[in-house]
Amino acid sequence: MKDVRIQTIETPRLILRPFREEDAPKMFANWASDEVVTKFLTWPTHESVETTRQIIAQWASSGSCDWCIEPKEEGEPMGSIGVVHVDPQAETVEVGYCLARKCWGKGYVPEALRALIDWLFREMQPRRITAKHDLDNPNSGKVMRKAGMTFLENRSAAVVNHLGLRDVAVYAIDRPEEPSL
Repeated sequence: MKDVRIQTIETPRLILRPFREEDAPKMFANWASDEVVTKFLTWPTHESVETTRQIIAQWASSGSCDWCIEPKEEGEPMGSIGVVHVDPQAETVEVGYCLARKCWGKGYVPEALRALIDWLFREMQPRRITAKHDLDNPNSGKVMRKAGMTFLENRSAAVVNHLGLRDVAVYAIDRPEEPSL
């Protein structure tokens, strides 16, 4: 797998771009402080915009693969999507995402996830991309299926989130085969 530096990705309705320091107030207000949005996530709900600023600064300094989801229609940050784990030996990456409640149901996350999957296969070149969701959050599985991912398995007591030790569903998509000459 290749080491990559994130680039802006554009879809018909979205701009996926690196986070900027000035995104902190909107990130905090639109999703990071919302306990409904963060209910099934593994990171804590932000208690202040300063926490959000620190996270964005950490992402910038670590070279993480985290993109801001900015719907063109909204014109401001409404979510995040990115690589949450890399396994170089298995040549796999795990992705995760979250979106402001006011943008739910508009198809933004499947569109963003499909664009990220395409970009990762082209640029990072993993063998497989995975994602997982809490079994009590089936809408996230719908997002994964809409983006072309396939259900692999359920795993018991596989993740700790705001609700404690939880069961998850795991989805994956494999790198397309190179055409034979």
